[in-house]
Amino acid sequence: MSEWWTYRLSSFLLFSPRTYLRLQELYNVHVWPAQLAGLAIGAVLVVVLLRRSSHAPRIAAIALCICWGFVAWAYHAVHYATINWAAVYFAAAFAVQALLLLWIGIGSGTPTSQSVSGASRYIGAALLLWGLAGQPVLTALVRQGVARADYFATGPDSTVAATLGVLLLATWRRWLLWPIPLLWCALSGAFVAMMRLPDAPVAPLAALIALVTAVYDARLRRRIA
Repeated sequence: MSEWWTYRLSSFLLFSPRTYLRLQELYNVHVWPAQLAGLAIGAVLVVVLLRRSSHAPRIAAIALCICWGFVAWAYHAVHYATINWAAVYFAAAFAVQALLLLWIGIGSGTPTSQSVSGASRYIGAALLLWGLAGQPVLTALVRQGVARADYFATGPDSTVAATLGVLLLATWRRWLLWPIPLLWCALSGAFVAMMRLPDAPVAPLAALIALVTAVYDARLRRRIA
């Protein structure tokens, strides 16, 4: 047996990049036109959060709950699990996040959608738009085809990126909603890096930007209080 230090990160990859990209292509074909429904949900998120109505956090939470639940079932459990045994656990994590969002959406005491700092508003909006449009365009270019792209509400990376933006915009102030999106960004970046695709740093960078902004806002609120 080879010594453990002789292994590289790519040694633990259970599938080839070609297999993964083919899965993405087949998945997008199978769930069509769910991508269009995702765009509609994204448009609702943008409108309600920019209007900053009192019901915006609840609407955003329920909308994201639907997206996370769909990705948990359709992407991870049904498709990704066919090439990666760990996808079963990914599906469970996404389902837990969907339940947490549902709890926020239907529970009592949902806070106002007003953000404390301008940084939170601008960066949150940028991450939301990135998840809705930027991430799908980037993955379509990098993976050579719109059928292989990662779309909001149907693909995990775009859904997580947009969720990070909403977490900053809605200011639910519940850190329980953060661990799963942040952990997924790290895992996704690692898997994409193992496949040597050029967009590997994107998800971890989005997570880092969102986390730094959230910590800054938390400290600012403490200082004001």
